[in-house]
Amino acid sequence: MQSLITCTLFLALISACFGSNDTSCNVMDFGAVGDGKTDDSQAFLKAWESSCGAEGTPTLLIPPNYVFLLSALILNGPCKATTILIKLEGKIVAPTKDSWVGNNSKNSLITISKVDRLTVDGAGGLIDGFGSSWWPCKSCPRPSILTFQYCNYLTVHDFTVTNSPKSHIHVHGCENAKFSGINVTAPADSPNTDGIDVTFSKNILIQDSSMQTGDDCIAISGGSSSVNVIGIACGPGHGISIGSLGKRNDTVEGVHVRNCSLTKTKYGARIKTFPVGIGCAKQITFEEITLVETRYPIFIDKNYGSYPSTNEEVEVSGVTFRGFQGTSFDDKAITLDCGESGCYDIVLDQINIVSSLPAKPACCSCNNAHGTATSTVPNCSSLLS
Repeated sequence: MQSLITCTLFLALISACFGSNDTSCNVMDFGAVGDGKTDDSQAFLKAWESSCGAEGTPTLLIPPNYVFLLSALILNGPCKATTILIKLEGKIVAPTKDSWVGNNSKNSLITISKVDRLTVDGAGGLIDGFGSSWWPCKSCPRPSILTFQYCNYLTVHDFTVTNSPKSHIHVHGCENAKFSGINVTAPADSPNTDGIDVTFSKNILIQDSSMQTGDDCIAISGGSSSVNVIGIACGPGHGISIGSLGKRNDTVEGVHVRNCSLTKTKYGARIKTFPVGIGCAKQITFEEITLVETRYPIFIDKNYGSYPSTNEEVEVSGVTFRGFQGTSFDDKAITLDCGESGCYDIVLDQINIVSSLPAKPACCSCNNAHGTATSTVPNCSSLLS
């Protein structure tokens, strides 16, 4: 009799997502409690396995009015389903630092791997990483909140994530992904809490989003190409960055950042490379950027980090800064520190940056930077031809 009951319950769970080609799998039907104290990871995993294995276009529902505690959850593909929709309407919380077990702290709270044509709709939902329990230990390995790896034709929209121990969203090895309406918040002094990190990915669009972090609002790193960043409100944080590059053969190519605002950020539009290694950052454009008391509004830093200089450096070329308007925090408006091997084909155009401190007029500092400057304030006479 017990075996019959067990089998009946199992079949009921399976039928919850396999009954039709357009079904909804509610995590509550798979044993989630949603009290913010009970670990609901296994219930989420079962709901995911049913969604992933279903035919057609299933929806995985994380319902409103519940708080779900998760720990190092991995949602693997490939899936049988043609497309999958995850609707996050409730709240997901991470365990505190003392509650993480073993090496799981090196992982993300949620990793979604090898799932194509996935849509994540976060309208009404929230993920809280409770990073405050991690931030005092800057040397500790810390988890990210959400990682997408090897996911193609991915769409994430209206998604809110806060207080990650480390980066909030990591996009790795993905192609043709679109992020919009992303809202990231973390204190200005929270360490390494990047908004979105992009690595080894191409054809990525990030648009119409707000990032308030303790580190880069968006960082685009090695192996990435054809990345468009549009309409981002960044600040506080460390601006929108290419890099860091140079620890290995790092290449970033074809990045276009436009119509963004940088408010009281430490950096604005930045390219950062270690003075070692090989690779390149090329065909990069930052344009239509609004600045409010940004410390380093335009910054190329080929001496990033504390590594000793070698005979090999990351190539930086074909970089355009156009249509920058607003204020720097002090006199450091444009800094192009291009190391021994230099930067080439740098374009400064239609730039008007003034210092927020009248006693420290904005200035331009160039070291081995080659390019042109037109309609640019402050004057960049140290830019080499």
